[in-house]
Amino acid sequence: MTLDDLRNFVAACRHGNLSTVARELSCTQSAVSQHIRRLEREVGLDLLERLPRGVAPTEAGRILYTAAAEGLSGLDLALRRLHDLRDGHGGAVRIATGATTVRHFMTDAIVEFRRRYPHTSLEFQTENSSRTCLAAVSAGHADLAWVTIGDPVRGIQQRPVAALRWMLAVRRDDPLAERDRLDLGDLAGIHHIRLPETSTSRARLDAHLAAHDIRPPATTGVADWDTAKLLAELGLGHAVVPDVPDPARPPDGPLRLIPISGLPPLTVGWAARQWRALAPAAREFADFVESSA
Repeated sequence: MTLDDLRNFVAACRHGNLSTVARELSCTQSAVSQHIRRLEREVGLDLLERLPRGVAPTEAGRILYTAAAEGLSGLDLALRRLHDLRDGHGGAVRIATGATTVRHFMTDAIVEFRRRYPHTSLEFQTENSSRTCLAAVSAGHADLAWVTIGDPVRGIQQRPVAALRWMLAVRRDDPLAERDRLDLGDLAGIHHIRLPETSTSRARLDAHLAAHDIRPPATTGVADWDTAKLLAELGLGHAVVPDVPDPARPPDGPLRLIPISGLPPLTVGWAARQWRALAPAAREFADFVESSA
């Protein structure tokens, strides 16, 4: 029993005429009859009664028609939606990200994606750490996640996209602002604006500083990298932050970002359960982001 057998049988019950079925399914009347006879041989019962001017379902045929018609309707709808998803004519790409990821890494990609896939929506789910982004992907709540690349995670594939240098954000009137580069030792004793407590970036930074016996006093904690830079601009402390793309920041503004030697870069990128299983639109959005990062 094949789907084509059932489609021909259901159409025959609906139209009551095999030639009409042949025209609808773009095949010959003989092919329609073969599909139906194959079903009858498999179930061991006559499914259609041959009438002088057409066909009608038998009692057995009515039982099969009731079940098959409902199942084929749902299946055909699902196949149409799958074709739309494949061709970018519908569906959604679900992305788990941190609070500032979209602005810093995805603006150009969103514009290009909307041009290429006008009927596919982008749904952004804000998370407070790479750990919760990965959990959203693992649970099937997101197709993609933008994360700090770390140790392997069972059931998740990670794809590095960019390596971000660590920078010290200071006001231009701060004595450190005159420096072109800083060493780890320069971070000792400065007032330190802490990165988000649950973030992977803060855990990595704290671990690197502790390894060099550097524990700068903290003045306050923030929810994201942008807030850390804002507080540094207001003179409330110094912020060690990754050097994320920020076209909106004027080069001669009140804030300077100074590279720090001795800190390994923070690698960021994509995570998904299986790249090959992603819908084409999701893979292409990930590529758009990577090409503009």
